[in-house]
Amino acid sequence: MKNTPIDFNIVSKVIKESGHECVGKASIREIRFLIDTIEKQTGDKFIRMEMGIPGFPAPKIATDAEKQALDNGVASLYPNIDGVPELKTEISRFVKNYINIDVSPKACIPTVGSINGNYGTFMVAGRMDEKKDTVLFIDPGFPVHKQLVKMLGLKHESFDVYNYRGEKLKEKLESYLKKGNISIILYSNPNNPTWICFNEQELQIIGELATKYDVVVEEDLAYFAMDFRKDMSKPGEPPYQPSVAKYTDNYVLMISSSKAFSYAGQRVGMMCISDKLFNRNFDRLLKFYSTANFGHATAYGTIYATTAGVTHSAQYGLLALLKATNNGEYNPWKVVREYGERAKKAKKIFIDNGFNIVYDTDIDQPIANGFYFTISYPGFTGEQLLEELMYYGISAISLSTTGSEREGLRACVSFIADSQFPQLEERLKSFNENH
Repeated sequence: MKNTPIDFNIVSKVIKESGHECVGKASIREIRFLIDTIEKQTGDKFIRMEMGIPGFPAPKIATDAEKQALDNGVASLYPNIDGVPELKTEISRFVKNYINIDVSPKACIPTVGSINGNYGTFMVAGRMDEKKDTVLFIDPGFPVHKQLVKMLGLKHESFDVYNYRGEKLKEKLESYLKKGNISIILYSNPNNPTWICFNEQELQIIGELATKYDVVVEEDLAYFAMDFRKDMSKPGEPPYQPSVAKYTDNYVLMISSSKAFSYAGQRVGMMCISDKLFNRNFDRLLKFYSTANFGHATAYGTIYATTAGVTHSAQYGLLALLKATNNGEYNPWKVVREYGERAKKAKKIFIDNGFNIVYDTDIDQPIANGFYFTISYPGFTGEQLLEELMYYGISAISLSTTGSEREGLRACVSFIADSQFPQLEERLKSFNENH
């Protein structure tokens, strides 16, 4: 179809010159580059749904605190490797207030984004036991996590959880763990890319099996308390963010400041290790570190050697943000609830124009409206659909890059402005008429 909203010849030319045999298999950053190039050459703006980038300004309370810290001279000083003490205390308070678990400040470590925390945990937990050299991903998931595992020379296995929700998860998960080679289980909750949310039964299954087989659970909470079907924004009051931490001591939580706190640019995340795991010794770690202690090897062995700590001023920005949130003086979720409203509008437009929601339920209830949702169109694989939608000025990523066994795309709503919804409707209507 050459009569498309975006110039057919230019899009075709850019795709051909990119060198990708299949654009649908490109990484998020590669897709972003392609779309940037097309926009520059055509002068037409895309409806950008490929990147999971926050769509709101950073909170002034955080940026003001960073400026004050810089004025106070922190730029000339190395930060503590395991974090500014006051920040560690506020992270500990935060997980108590919003998950209702107790983690001591010493086991709360700021990281250069959650990815740095993932890297550190893979490095340490992946080396604790010579027989356990494999990471198990409960997919779909964030593609970069698998890239980290490859970089470190670890093995990985995965399965798409869609057909194994609820009680079915136990048998499926145990079929991997009983082999004895799994060191780490990793998943996100809410899930990137599908926005499914594990319930308490599923988290209990994961936690109890992790204890039984002595496996570390990495729980990625990048979208903390963003299941907007429940209001989890009141400190110290239920409902709390669901977490495997209630069901095992073998956990490491990754909490991002990027999405719920709109603080992505400063690259400061939070790693919370259970006190029991933090204080455990594993003799095999002595092959790689000066200590057998899990917590010390993570902070002073891995974090030190990879980043030497988080930027000093950024820690003070997050400190101010967490302190105000913990004190009930600031509620970041009042801002980011807008993502749910955008998703609701966008889903309706896609469905009205012949698309389907791929991951559509949380067992017995409709999927929440949030940062992401998944779409498919009859007759197209996800990779084909991604490329075809580029001619209609709409970008996304293929589910095939996330470990999904289902065909479709992940769409992110963070960058859709209210003014773009009529244009989204117009372009999807054109797509549906042409197909």
